[in-house]
Amino acid sequence: MNRHGAWLVVIDPQNIFASPDSEWGSPFFDEAMTNIRLLADAFGERVLVTRWMPTADRSTSWGEYFAAWPFADQPASDPLFDLVPEAASLSPHPTLDLPTFGKWGAGLEAIVGRGGHVVLTGVSTDCCVLSTALAGADAGARLTIATDACAGSTAENHAAALHVMGLYPPQITLADTAAVLASAGIAP
Repeated sequence: MNRHGAWLVVIDPQNIFASPDSEWGSPFFDEAMTNIRLLADAFGERVLVTRWMPTADRSTSWGEYFAAWPFADQPASDPLFDLVPEAASLSPHPTLDLPTFGKWGAGLEAIVGRGGHVVLTGVSTDCCVLSTALAGADAGARLTIATDACAGSTAENHAAALHVMGLYPPQITLADTAAVLASAGIAP
């Protein structure tokens, strides 16, 4: 088990980001989920799953965003926003549902602790993972991005997002799943 008290945060493992039929579907989602499952098994009860929800105020720039992506302008109850079946059992905690790209904020910090260590995984590397990581770094968290447990919109965008996050040491570090497990004292 996780001896260092770190939390695993799985960003938005939802149908809208997993389905090849979705305009936002990542072609790398299944590969990332394989590694997310390995990490979740090792982190046990210290796993939190988030969901992006389409509930933002349309009178803000989110209105323009949804005009640009009308397929996503659906009620929050639409199956697009459900967790993929493989993610439903990742965490014993309720999902953290937010209408923002970044999931870092008072709700997440209340669970994982101020200044704690968080391993980030999920989709998409170049949007919600990146937004969460940068806000977490600003808040003083210690973040590890499990690079092979994240899925980008494209291979190029995934690499670009990892490059940007890699510019933020020591607050943000990059490691693959095997290295995360080894640093937590867990055999891969």
